[in-house]
Amino acid sequence: MISTLTNTSEGTLRQIEEEKAIRKTRDVFLLFSLGSQFDHLIKLAIEKLGLFCLVADPSRVKAEDVQRVAPKGIILSGGPVSVYEDAPPFDRAIFDIGIPVLGICLGFQLWAQHIGCKVVNAAKREFGVHVFYTAAADISLFSDCQRVMAVLESHGDVVQESSDPEFKILGHSENTPIAAAQCKHLWGVQFHPEVTETTSGPQIFNNFCFKICGAERAFPAKDVGQQKIDELRGQIGDKKVLLAISGGSDSSTVAFLLRAALDGHLGQLRGVYIKGIDRPDDEAHVLKYFGWLDLKVVDATERFLAVLKGKVGMHEKRVAMRQVYKEVLEEEAEVFGASFIAQGTLYTDVSESGSGYDTGAKKAQIKLHHNVALGFSIPELTPLIDCVKDTGRDIGRAIGVPEELLSRHPFPGPGLVVRTEGEVTAEKLMIARLIDGIWIEELRREKLYETVWQAGAVVTQSIVTCTKGDDATSGTVVRLWACWSVNGFTAQAAELPYPFIKRVCRRITNEVREVGSVDYRCSDKPPATIECG
Repeated sequence: MISTLTNTSEGTLRQIEEEKAIRKTRDVFLLFSLGSQFDHLIKLAIEKLGLFCLVADPSRVKAEDVQRVAPKGIILSGGPVSVYEDAPPFDRAIFDIGIPVLGICLGFQLWAQHIGCKVVNAAKREFGVHVFYTAAADISLFSDCQRVMAVLESHGDVVQESSDPEFKILGHSENTPIAAAQCKHLWGVQFHPEVTETTSGPQIFNNFCFKICGAERAFPAKDVGQQKIDELRGQIGDKKVLLAISGGSDSSTVAFLLRAALDGHLGQLRGVYIKGIDRPDDEAHVLKYFGWLDLKVVDATERFLAVLKGKVGMHEKRVAMRQVYKEVLEEEAEVFGASFIAQGTLYTDVSESGSGYDTGAKKAQIKLHHNVALGFSIPELTPLIDCVKDTGRDIGRAIGVPEELLSRHPFPGPGLVVRTEGEVTAEKLMIARLIDGIWIEELRREKLYETVWQAGAVVTQSIVTCTKGDDATSGTVVRLWACWSVNGFTAQAAELPYPFIKRVCRRITNEVREVGSVDYRCSDKPPATIECG
């Protein structure tokens, strides 16, 4: 699976075709990420339509690359810069190919400047929710939208009218005379249709993809879900299944698929939740949403600590925790008399672990996942193994998985093992769990949780001198981080309000005795990675 398109080598094009087959579609859309904090919402909006949206690197993907990929449509995101001062790297020859383009905010300004419009600093800027007025009732981009609608604006620059006779103004807002426009195959909006504050945003993306670009409707997620339910029913018959469940979106979706496949015969299904290196609220989510499931909680803390003793490298710690994970599932499967072990393994997990493509080519192992190639003594059921994160979530939504489970931040399979530097000890696990709980609780309290792609806390190996209660002592340094991302391949450090960060740091040093200092990571990916391990 390609996370971000950077070139169009033969291998890359072959992988795109393979992923089209996985997603059961013949179409692909390119999203050029220009730096907006909302980029990941654009991708999600396209994926929710059942379409394949591939993120493209604007600094490396050129017009000839776009022609090789032959996307149905191109979307340019917003971004934090001005086109007349610090324009983002982008091959403007892409605008001349003839493929429909939807420019959002900065993306709109970029193509407008390309065709001869002036882009200038606005006399009155627009931030927050404003009212947008469409210029006519028959505009295809706004078909089935209200003529007057609420939209989220976030811009300090505006587009001025072009002398090109084919340039058409499609709408305006209070302070922006050209809040939407079209010139031939180029479409643009000054507002952000990807956020929930824009009431008709989903319809605008639907109109662009299907009415303007002519995309074919992909295999509906609900039909994919039913197909998987039918396949599971045929595989399982009257046998028993042991399900590894974590409370994340993938294993939750598999649980609901199995419930439907078993037609109410839930005595054939048992869930196992393995605790020890989990987040502080994972178990609570499982208990809250899976009361219908015969659930066994296995506390493997001591077993994890035993195999992790003396291990300091992230890869060797991943290998060690896999041993316990496999052993627990094997033991519980034998106790239950299960004929299958089910997991929420995604195609992404298989691919990053070094396999997955049916090409015969050598493939690098990015990171060894906890749930791949474990060699169980009984067959595995992995109904999401042909899915990526978004398509798995779409299936979950279609079959009724609660949104709270589907929208939780990604969490690494090895859990707090890779959020702990050096050797994992009981004390470090305790610290990691406490600081994660405070961090996530505060993000949710300030309604910032939904605005970032992922957030976490790391227990570092650094020790600092500190003073608590007028006495000199020493304490552990912990590191908080949060990021904005489209899909995790690249990421920006989230610029959260400084008073908020200060308050969280104060809470952690007050409430966690072992912590002497709190840092906030400001590095982007690259050069940093999202998880330290």
